Parts: sequence; C-alpha cells; structure tokens
Amino acid sequence: MSADTTSFNHPSFGRMTPDRVIVFDTTLRDGEQSPGFSMNLAEKLRMAEALANLGVDVIEAGFPVASKGDFESVNEIAKNTKGSVICALARSGGAKDITAAGEALAPAERKRIHNFISTSPLHMKYKLRMEPETVLELITSGNAAARNLTDDVEWSAEDGSRTEPDFLCRCVEAAIKAGATTINIPDTVGYATPEDMEKIFSMLRQRVPGADQVIFSAHNHNDLGLAVANTLASIRGGARQVECTINGIGERAGNAALEEIVMALRTRHDQYPFTTGIHTEGLLKVSRMLATITSFDVQPNKAIVGRNAFAHESGIHQDGVLKNAATYEIMTPESVGWTRSSLVMGKHSGRAAFRDKLKVLGYEGMDETRLNEAFTRFKDLADRKKVVYDDDIIALVDDEARDHDRIRFGALSLKSISGQPSEVDLELSVDGKAIDAKATGNGPVDAAFNALRKAFPHEARLALFSVGAVTEGTDAQARTTVRLEEAGKMVDGQGADADTVVSAVRAYVHALNKLLVKRARTEPEALTV
Repeated sequence: MSADTTSFNHPSFGRMTPDRVIVFDTTLRDGEQSPGFSMNLAEKLRMAEALANLGVDVIEAGFPVASKGDFESVNEIAKNTKGSVICALARSGGAKDITAAGEALAPAERKRIHNFISTSPLHMKYKLRMEPETVLELITSGNAAARNLTDDVEWSAEDGSRTEPDFLCRCVEAAIKAGATTINIPDTVGYATPEDMEKIFSMLRQRVPGADQVIFSAHNHNDLGLAVANTLASIRGGARQVECTINGIGERAGNAALEEIVMALRTRHDQYPFTTGIHTEGLLKVSRMLATITSFDVQPNKAIVGRNAFAHESGIHQDGVLKNAATYEIMTPESVGWTRSSLVMGKHSGRAAFRDKLKVLGYEGMDETRLNEAFTRFKDLADRKKVVYDDDIIALVDDEARDHDRIRFGALSLKSISGQPSEVDLELSVDGKAIDAKATGNGPVDAAFNALRKAFPHEARLALFSVGAVTEGTDAQARTTVRLEEAGKMVDGQGADADTVVSAVRAYVHALNKLLVKRARTEPEALTV
C-alpha cells in the first residue's frame, strides 16, 4: 500500500512527511460526555499533562461556550500544558462559540479552534432545521471567524459518513476556502463500515479543490464495534489525523481507542506504513490514570491495557510463551507499559521502598500529602493482609489519588447483629467542616448510605451498587462502584478498602463529589440564525 498523501506547510506541525499520522485526543471533550463520567479541573489538568507527556499531538480540551466551568478548564489547560496543540470546540454558526474558544485558548503555546456543523440530510432537517445553503453559509462564516483568531483551524462535518457525497464535497470546499487547515469527517453515530470510510476520504481527496493543502481527519464512534477498523481504513483513504480517546471512552459505545490505533500501526507496519509521536510505553499508565479519575475500569480482556491482555492460562499457550513469547504475543507487554512483577511488599517495607514501588507501577509526581496518606493506608493494609500484591497497592493509591474537593471520608464505626437493624456512626468532612451522622438500615451498607444522606443531604438516586475483590483471598480489598443519578445526570464513584463497608462509603463519597461537578454543567444555548 502506498503511503503517498498531501504534503504542505501545516501551521502547527510544519512540513509533514507522508507517513506521519497526527494523534488528536478528545478524552477531555468527547470522552467526558460518556454517561457517568465527569472530571473536575484538577483532574483535567492531570490528564492533559499525562496526554502531553504521552506524545499526543493535539489535545481537545473542551467546549468553552458550554459553561463557565468548561471555559475555565480549557483556559487552565492552555496556560499549563506544554508540548501539544490545545484545541477548543465551537459550532460553525455560533459567533459566541468561536469568540469563547479564542479567548479560552489565548494563553496556549499552540492553539486550534475546531468548529463543526451537521451536514447529513437527517441532521439538517430535524436537528438544525436548516436548508443546505444556510449550512454552507455558516461553514464559510464560522471558519473565517476562527481563522481570524488562529492559523490552525479544524472543521468537522457532523454525521459526515451519512452526508450525500456531492454536498459533502461542497461543504469541504467551502471550509477550505474559508481557512480550515484540517478537515474532519466523523462517523458520528458509528454507522459506517471500513469500506465506507476509505471511499469517503479517497473521494474527497480526488474531487475537492484544495484538498492537497489540508490534513484530513477521522473521528469514528464504536456503535457497531468498528471504530478502530474504520480509523485504519480512513488512513488508507488518505486521512492523516486520527481522533480518539484513551480506553475508547465516549458517548454511547465510545470512540476509537487511542491505544489500539497506535499499537495497530506499530505492530502491523507491514500493512500500515505510518508513524505517530506516541511514547507507547506510557499507554498503560495513562489508561490507569483515566480509569482512576472516571471510576470506569477497562474490561479484563480489553486490547492493550486490559489486565488479561498478556495473561495466558491455557497450558498449551503457557508452554509456548515460556519457550518463545512471540508464539502467542504479537507485541511485548513492556512496549505498552506492563511489567512482569506481581508479588511485592509487606508490613516491614518503608517509605522509600513504597515510593520506588509506585514509580515502577507508573505513579510519579504524587504530592507529599497524598503520598503520606497512601503510605499510611498501605501500612494499615499490610498489617491486616498476609500478602500485599501490586494490584492492592494500585487500588489504594488510586483511591487516594482521586480529587475529593468538597467531601472527604473520615471514619466509620459499625454495629451489626443478625436479625436486627445495623447501626452506623459516620464522620465526614464537608467543605473543611467535620460532620458526624448516625443512622440505621437494613444491613451495614444501607445504614452507612443513610448516614451519608444525613451528613450531606441530597436527592440523588442510587442506580448501581457493585462490589468486587481486588485480589484473591478472604483478606482481599473490596473495590466498590456506586452510580448516582440526579435530574438525568449520572456519575460513578469507586472506593477500595479491606473493609467492604468503608469501601462502599468511599465510592459513594467519590460519586457525590463528581455529582457536584456535574451540577454546575450547562448546555450551550441553541444555535439560531
């Protein structure tokens, strides 16, 4: 397959080689729209720094016009994140959108405004209620306005994969003439097949005047499980930017997973002779960081970063791997950040050893307060458990690493007698103020949650409660997930502790903190012309 594509002087990346693929990460924007997901400002800044260190070329930081909080997040990421182009989303027909994006991005070393509008007949008729000619006018005015604020402008045809080819060509031509330097054709609803996406990009490159002077971009959703396949096919068709998220998070079934795209290009270089700037050894670390922040673990058999991705139980497989790992492993675990060690430390391990272990596990840069809290919990766990595994340390460090802005768990005492209501005495800190609450319930967890509602009154409904073990054995830590729902907003929280009830309370507290963040979110005003 030929790697030939356009070659021109890009405003952010200069003259690119034909085999270079730009990685555009939208974890902080599209990814955060996943039901149950939300991040506060501190968490977004941590993720943005991690993405930049990973080698992501473009970080889509948010949708500034959506709310004051979104504007602040994009602005702070623009101030503090170095190395990557920082991108903000705006609607092509929204003058306020583009102005807000430009203002939020002002401090960035390199910046991009990404404007979009729907182009499919279905979206134009029922979502926008606009005629095609009006959409074309907004594409022109939106991209021209964005180009007045930055040289790096991206335009997206929302629902592009279901747009009529002739009209799509007209839209792309209008965007290029108005100053767009990147053209994104999303499969917004995950409807397309790989053959569809390859044809779309090939067609646009052949038919649209000026197509050789822009970068084409692919943004594929995973509703049919084809997001990564569609992205690779888009590259075959001439796309040289891929839009993706860590762990494939995103609306509905998610987006194309960054780690899968990058490792497919690296592992099957014979089929896809392209390169990225991603430091693949950091993939697992960033995946785990996102799982910690969002409280969404990846499934065990998830490609690249799932805990079973390099596990072998079959005797035949184990024998083959011991003789030559290449018999059953198409990439090395180390190439994406896995290590071979599992059994680690005990109650006699000191702070220095604990810090070294965190470094091995990919946890660096923790502030002293959180390090001390994590070490104290580790020592307590080591006193109670016979063996402390890597997964135990990961669980408790992840729990301490979460940013509990307003509500923090203090202590809990419990009285539970068979056949009688359980009694709980709970201590919380809310906005720095200590609060004590007592409650009874049908079992210890119910009593603990009733005490939480007394300590911090709220109307959120408990939509999910799930408990699993971090490792094996009766002394294993419990990892609990709690989902809360309030006024159509969903959030998930996680907690870990050797005491199952404490684990449940930690998860509920984490979910409450995320709910407080989500309460402040608003929808942007409707687009009118």
